[in-house]
Amino acid sequence: MNALDWLIVLGLNGAIIAYGLRRAHGTSTSGEWFLSSRTLSWWAVGLSLFATNMDNSEFVSATGTIASEGLHFLSAHTFGGLIGVTIATFVIVPAIYRAGLYTNSEYLEHRFGPGTRVLGALIQIQYRTSVLGLMIWAVHLTLVGVGGLRPGLSWALIVALVVLSGAYTAAGGLRAVVATDVLQSVLVMAGGLAVCVAVWRTVGGWDAMVAQLESLGTAADGLAPGLAAADLVHVGAFRGRDGTTSPVVIFVAWILISCGWWTVSHTSTQRMMGARSLWDMKMAGVLGAGVSLVVLVFTDMLGLFGRAQFPDFARPDEMYPHLISTYLGVGAKGLVVAGVVSAAVSTFDSMGSSMSAVFTRDIYARFISRDRDDAHYLRVGRIATVAILALGFAYLPLILRAPTMLAAFRSATSVFVTPLLIVYLVGVVTRTNRRVGMTGLATGGLYGIIGFADREVVDLAWLPDWLTGQWEAFLWAVAFTAAGCALAALHPRWRRTGGGVAVAGRASAAGHASVAGSASVAGSASVAGSALVAGHASPSGHASPLGMASPLGTDGWLAKSSGELGPIRLHPFKERVPLLASPALYTGVLAVISAWLVFGVFW
Repeated sequence: MNALDWLIVLGLNGAIIAYGLRRAHGTSTSGEWFLSSRTLSWWAVGLSLFATNMDNSEFVSATGTIASEGLHFLSAHTFGGLIGVTIATFVIVPAIYRAGLYTNSEYLEHRFGPGTRVLGALIQIQYRTSVLGLMIWAVHLTLVGVGGLRPGLSWALIVALVVLSGAYTAAGGLRAVVATDVLQSVLVMAGGLAVCVAVWRTVGGWDAMVAQLESLGTAADGLAPGLAAADLVHVGAFRGRDGTTSPVVIFVAWILISCGWWTVSHTSTQRMMGARSLWDMKMAGVLGAGVSLVVLVFTDMLGLFGRAQFPDFARPDEMYPHLISTYLGVGAKGLVVAGVVSAAVSTFDSMGSSMSAVFTRDIYARFISRDRDDAHYLRVGRIATVAILALGFAYLPLILRAPTMLAAFRSATSVFVTPLLIVYLVGVVTRTNRRVGMTGLATGGLYGIIGFADREVVDLAWLPDWLTGQWEAFLWAVAFTAAGCALAALHPRWRRTGGGVAVAGRASAAGHASVAGSASVAGSASVAGSALVAGHASPSGHASPLGMASPLGTDGWLAKSSGELGPIRLHPFKERVPLLASPALYTGVLAVISAWLVFGVFW
């Protein structure tokens, strides 16, 4: 890269960071900092979701993984995103939103008790900081491989990016994060498009790329066992690194991984919960998933083009930087690297904001210091932002040991994230007793720890591969978690306690707190399986708020801050939602596109 390229990289990202610092001014309450006082429109939330989903590790890891294992990753970017966003915006997050809560871990306490809440918070922090490690490594590879920086200078620049993104996030919270994410999403799309067009034109298009792969046979280096180069274009060709895993298992595993991102991760749910209405939340999810699908399908192809052009390339995670260096000229190279850096910064700020919210509300304010003033918790959230970002560096040793960045991520995700996903679903769609949550997490988490130890630490010869394999682990995590939930639900002493749990204390007209998963009170607007808002929906789409009772013994600042969020709007329209503005309609369109791509074109 020359001086012009670096001017583009630093100029564009510097301007966005400066804009974030400017937008950070005026944030003075916890409601503004954590959820932007629920004022965000659907397009801003949707683009923010896309920018967070499209972190720099997505470009680097997807290209490298597909270059060595094939297009099975497409399952995550199509059906995985679609099913994940549907579960999040139509089932789980509306329950949390209607209950007047700030975090998804907060919901766990109101449904299953304080132990489940703190465990859920710790799982989230571990899960998202591990992804930070992936992003940090991806930026390093790009700066060294494309920018030509010395490793020491590269690490210094990465630390500077973390500090700057942490600064405007700590100052402005979600409002500043979403504002910068909108700009960063445009830069990410422009950079991704530039490299796709350049590589496509140089290679000669799709047919030329397929012909090159077919000519390679099995001679290419770095391919997964049992794969010929031509097999890379088929979703169903990859059967795991051992060659024995069913493609259906891999397909389902990717769906579970994606569902975990959309629901368990407060990085995504925080944005949804900051939406100005339930309709905005759902449309934002559809927009975020839809834009991600389009951009990621194109970037996924880079792994195929890279393998066709460089059959002996043996370092998968370095394929994306290598393509940029080889095929892009002056100016375009700077734009692509600017997009990679911007993708990293957008996710740095998103994770800093969301995970500091989880720590501050679900651990610090709930269990350590319960009744201080609002300014105190605002300071704690800002300090936690920087600490959360620093944790990402701790995962670099695990990432460096894995064959690809994505392999390291997959191996860790099934341990706790998938069990937590199942517990959220059980909590929202059933009325089972309060002990179910902790029991399900215990059985699913215990299996996850044993499986991870067998895969990554020491080979436990007495455990068969079909029980602890990287892909099979996701299905078994569901099975063990569901079994624990079922045992607790059917326990003769526990099941008599019932599932009636006050959710955030939204009182009904009769003075009773609404129950997650219960039937709606007369005249109230409900979402299937969600916790209910007391009060009648008005023609303007508002749901009238009533008082917030202190939920399950959580008094002090947590209860006070919940009252800041104000009334819940169902939608921004004067009467009913028009057909062409229906989120369900566009969800159906994404389903058709996903089925066509996965099963009709690439399977």
